[in-house]
Amino acid sequence: MTDLYGGSLDDVPFTQLCGGPHQGESCVLIAPIPGIEDAYALRDSKNPDAGTLRFTGTELRAAGIATI
Repeated sequence: MTDLYGGSLDDVPFTQLCGGPHQGESCVLIAPIPGIEDAYALRDSKNPDAGTLRFTGTELRAAGIATI
C-alpha cells in the first residue's frame, strides 16, 4: 500500500474545483500528489491552512468528485 501522506506538498500547485447549486461557495482545491500515480490532495478553498486530505483517484471518483 502506498503512503499518501509521506510526501511534501510545499511546491505543488492546487486547482480550484467548484460544484453544486451554490457555485463559488462549495469549492475545493485539488492537486495531484507528486510521485504517486492517481493520488490527489484536497483542501478547503476558503480555508486552505485548515489541513489537507489525501485520496486515491478511485476513492474520489467513488465519492463523485472528478479528478484533474
